[in-house]
Amino acid sequence: MLDRRRFVALSSAASLAPLLADPALAQAQPFPNRFVRLIVPFPPGGGTDAIARVVAGKLSAIWGQQMVVENKGGGATSIGTDTVAKADPDGYTVLLQSMPLAVNKYLFATLPFDPVADLAPVSLVCDYPNVMAVPMSSPAHSVQEFIAYAKANPGKANYASSGHGTSVHLSGELFNKMTGLKLQHIPYRGAGPALNDLIPGRVDVMFNNIGAVMPLIKGGQLRALGVTSLKRAAELPDVPTVSEAGVPGFDVSAWYALFVPARTPPAVIARMHADTVAGLADTATKARLEQLGVGVIGSSPEELRVHLAEEMSKWEVIIREAGIRVE
Repeated sequence: MLDRRRFVALSSAASLAPLLADPALAQAQPFPNRFVRLIVPFPPGGGTDAIARVVAGKLSAIWGQQMVVENKGGGATSIGTDTVAKADPDGYTVLLQSMPLAVNKYLFATLPFDPVADLAPVSLVCDYPNVMAVPMSSPAHSVQEFIAYAKANPGKANYASSGHGTSVHLSGELFNKMTGLKLQHIPYRGAGPALNDLIPGRVDVMFNNIGAVMPLIKGGQLRALGVTSLKRAAELPDVPTVSEAGVPGFDVSAWYALFVPARTPPAVIARMHADTVAGLADTATKARLEQLGVGVIGSSPEELRVHLAEEMSKWEVIIREAGIRVE
């Protein structure tokens, strides 16, 4: 689990003053002087999209220039990520990425970009748990009951995900590994289509992000069995963690972060980071994000670099041991 206090404590915008006072930057036309693209490598309609629009709206207000959200789903987020990796390194094309950036290197034989060399970190925006949710028609009312149901129906039980390499997918794979189950993975092109099949029971379970499923749980369309982090979610206080509900040690915490193309000028990254941290500290913006079930962070670029390296190391082992490969 991320130490949020460590991230926040080291993210003071004041430390960026020398970069922002760069004479060369001051002489140039200030960034940004036109609209900025925020590439979201997921389809619209899920929790990622909601987070992106909150962040983009606040940065637009700070800059006085529009940050335009562009959904570029497909290729397990590789299409949208490659768009940013190959964009001009001027700060006008930004990426909002998540766990796929840390895992696709180990899922695919080749990628059109290098997740470390081709992208520069800006800030870790937030982290959040997923929720293990089943249709209301499911016979399972607890994690243990679901495990029993899956064992009684070998080869039939399945789980939906928003695509290969997402935290939703890997939560299911970790669940398989730790329970000895063999739930079949059913990937979709985004959370929206997956939820559309989960609600009527065309798939058995989904470990989806809390922001997307919370309204459906509170609205009586889905049943929550557990949250994937080691700590219960404040938004669903009566829902146990998967760990305490029958799979000890189960822990998946997903995240979202901003990146720009490598070789983007340090002064531009510094400005973008400072404004992101300021935006996330805004009371209204923070409240809107927390309503989506996320924990707001606002890290420094270096902290995000370290976080990405740690995530890549962690999930490489899980993917290799589970023998997961995407063709």
